[in-house]
Amino acid sequence: MPDPSPSVPPDDELTVQLLQETAATLGLLSATVRLHILWVLAKGEQDVGTLAARTGQSLATVSHHLAKLKLAGLVRAQRAGKRQVYVATDPHVLAIIDVALGQRLRSEDAPARLRQA
Repeated sequence: MPDPSPSVPPDDELTVQLLQETAATLGLLSATVRLHILWVLAKGEQDVGTLAARTGQSLATVSHHLAKLKLAGLVRAQRAGKRQVYVATDPHVLAIIDVALGQRLRSEDAPARLRQA
């Protein structure tokens, strides 16, 4: 479980470029399909068919979103025998997702549909 109170860098380390890169990453996470894909990949590598089944999306939709995540460096593809599987690459992004979704899933106040996801 990630530390809920991470250290904050001093203001002089907070550059415009860092803010832009962070906003771009968070922007990628604003798409529910990409967020769901990363949630599934946080539990281990998966092929595109499994990701499609787990997220309830078509193969084409999942492939499209995986391409965006791959371009951003948040996932990578690798061979597992004859299959190509995808792996989440950034543990910090997975920690953000865990904090954002995990807490809601564990909360007694979370709607039942979230706890079952």
